[in-house]
Amino acid sequence: MSGQPIPGNFYLLHDKEEDIRQESIGLIESDDELTLHLFVIMHAMNMCDMLRKFPTEDEDIKAVQILSIRIFNAFGSSIKLALSGYIQNSALIMRDILETVFLLDLFRVDPTAIERWRFAKTAKAKNEFRPVNVRKILDDHYKHKGEKRREHYKRFSELAGHPTNKSVFMLRPKLNGNAVIGPFCEVTTLGAVLAEAGRLAVMAGETQDSFFPETWREGLGVRAAFSRQKKKWRDTFFPTQSAIT
Repeated sequence: MSGQPIPGNFYLLHDKEEDIRQESIGLIESDDELTLHLFVIMHAMNMCDMLRKFPTEDEDIKAVQILSIRIFNAFGSSIKLALSGYIQNSALIMRDILETVFLLDLFRVDPTAIERWRFAKTAKAKNEFRPVNVRKILDDHYKHKGEKRREHYKRFSELAGHPTNKSVFMLRPKLNGNAVIGPFCEVTTLGAVLAEAGRLAVMAGETQDSFFPETWREGLGVRAAFSRQKKKWRDTFFPTQSAIT
């Protein structure tokens, strides 16, 4: 049985996406700050890639490695969508990164939680790892006030995760303009989503760094490179703050 060619409109849409990608790359390469976001994202992804290479038979560490792979794939697809003009969809994937980073951070502060998460079967057992409960545990652990984690997650949900009355802003190339269908390129929206991705990259890299065995020499170069890039990013965008989470 022979198949049929896919509809030609998908080729046309792909061509438009590729045109926008080249336009987006041009905007980024002409702006040092936008480029800096991509570099810190790249180094965070390198951390994911290196961590998954650590040889281990420890199932808890393997669980962390799988979550790192999830973060790598999410960054890759989110940036691909952003460069191709799908800003809202890019931000939706970033919410997944944020949720995964929070879960890894819980595992960092309470390593015993990894096994409980791995074997959570009942609703009661899974409840500990609901996003809202993970955020509360982290807020209590770090003694953070103001529910910044909740606000961070809520912002992604309102703008990208759910069809709210605020989500329309992600479909407008201009603040007070009309929503458009399909991909578009506009420097302000592109810059905003890359800035958020850069912030997530710092969070992701810092969290993963704690899972690297200090005696594993193969990981030292990637960790040092991320640390240098993170410092450059922080010094540029948050020069007076010690933390961004």
